[in-house]
Amino acid sequence: MEWIPYTQFTNIKEIARGGFGIIYQATWLDGSINKLSNVRRRRDHEIVILKRFINSHNINKYFLNELKSNQYCYQINHHIIRTYGFTKDPKLNDYILVMQYAPGGDLHNYLQKNFTEITWNKQKLSILWQISEGLETIHNSGFIHRDFHSGNIFSSLLNGKRYQWQIGDLGLSQPTNNTSPNNEIYGVIPYIAPEIFKGFSFSKESDVYSMGMIMWELTTGCKPFANVEHDIILIFKILDGERPKITEDTPECYTILMKSCWDSDLKKRPSITEIRKTVAKWFFKNKHIEPFIQAENKRKELINLEKLGPEFSEKFHPKAIFTSRLLTSYISKCSSINSSKDYTSIELKLDIDIGRSIVLGTKRTIEESYIDSNENDSNACIKLEKPETRKIFE
Repeated sequence: MEWIPYTQFTNIKEIARGGFGIIYQATWLDGSINKLSNVRRRRDHEIVILKRFINSHNINKYFLNELKSNQYCYQINHHIIRTYGFTKDPKLNDYILVMQYAPGGDLHNYLQKNFTEITWNKQKLSILWQISEGLETIHNSGFIHRDFHSGNIFSSLLNGKRYQWQIGDLGLSQPTNNTSPNNEIYGVIPYIAPEIFKGFSFSKESDVYSMGMIMWELTTGCKPFANVEHDIILIFKILDGERPKITEDTPECYTILMKSCWDSDLKKRPSITEIRKTVAKWFFKNKHIEPFIQAENKRKELINLEKLGPEFSEKFHPKAIFTSRLLTSYISKCSSINSSKDYTSIELKLDIDIGRSIVLGTKRTIEESYIDSNENDSNACIKLEKPETRKIFE
């Protein structure tokens, strides 16, 4: 870890924006130290990633969290994106992390481009095993990721032969003993565990829920709930137990593990160590491979019938948002929901645009069509009820 003068970076170009940071690609003139070399050498003119923390004139908690967690976890396991050091923009006075560039891009883009070639018995299990190793390192190091999704998983080619998968963007990571309330919730709605929307703190179990969604994404090449708007209606459906549809080619053993990861009851989710060990048995032990060989045959059949793959998926909704954003307003609307799975009748004050009747899930009925958080004129009261109770709208 080193301090790097900002003048060391050229060809700086913005490539993405997140909840509180901007990501750039740049050329580092001196480059990082090659630790594999017996002689202390640098990789001159190395392409790197710069992560700017907006309005970080003074070093903030997100910057320090990412610096600490990245450095510690990378030393243990290389399935974590490496952080080389940090710098500061002399004009804007923002602090910037200097990180390893992953030329293979993120997991979702990889799945989109290569889905037909990504086989069950080789690539999918390899990817899942590497990701589980990385998340296990984070958890065993005493951290929680808190923003775990396919856009934060990156690939690089090792010796030009095989992909190495690494977890990045640990800016929201926190020590597991941090029980402070969720004053600021950033994330991507489909990957966030339902208990977080009810005001619970992030946990290892909420990371495992996100892992379940990533497992599903590996089976389809599609992002979860990409065909619907990411709003309070989707959150209520998730709270009611709605999950993405499982594909026909998914092996039963894989389905069982995936569904246990996204179980509504966080106590029923497996630990990341249990996940990693299970996937390792599938990937490394030949006696467990037969279900995946059968799944691969079925996968090819479905692709030929144009029933599987991102190009045959439902239309992407324009208001499906897969970049991390501030979700605190949604949390405040959901926080009054009882933490019990058997929801009791409660009232939520929401701004609405009165329209048709919509039934959400099996536990709850909402007599309304669209919730407009920008409309401040009309306040209505929505009652959430058990299924055996009649619909009520006031």
